[in-house]
Amino acid sequence: MPAYDYKSEPDPRASEFKIGPLDHLSIVVWKNKDLSADVVVRPDGIITLPLIGDVQAAGRTATEMQQEVTQRYLEFVRNEEIVVSIAIAQVNSYYFTVSGNVERAGLYTSKSYVSTVEAVAMAGGPNKYAADSIYIVRGHPARRIPIDLSSATSGEHPEQNLTVIRGDVIVVP
Repeated sequence: MPAYDYKSEPDPRASEFKIGPLDHLSIVVWKNKDLSADVVVRPDGIITLPLIGDVQAAGRTATEMQQEVTQRYLEFVRNEEIVVSIAIAQVNSYYFTVSGNVERAGLYTSKSYVSTVEAVAMAGGPNKYAADSIYIVRGHPARRIPIDLSSATSGEHPEQNLTVIRGDVIVVP
């Protein structure tokens, strides 16, 4: 297996979750039920809120959105204190693909982050034709990250059991 700097790969658990299409958001404007809303992020990444209209949600954190929504509501509600809270009520945008020699290749979603080993297990595990050397295709431009599945599974090389990032493709040759 070629040498690879696994520590250079981002760990999505180390930062606030980025909202994606089809995620459900709960937006509460304190003391103002008319401005509060439960919304689903559209496929184009936008949500629509009362009074202020369209807001870009996909690719942003709840904190980033809370700051913008607060500022935009302040343009309309002058003499009141505006307190906005935004929570991700349901994650639907965390997806990855497992392909190749697994029992159930396909597109998978999860409500929480999964490791490479967990992703392969979700696909039913490697079949009898599978190689131990698998890889993740990640990013734009795409790069290939080599993983020794046996070493990652046994804990011999835990650094290879990377956390899957939204859009990853795990290939089991």
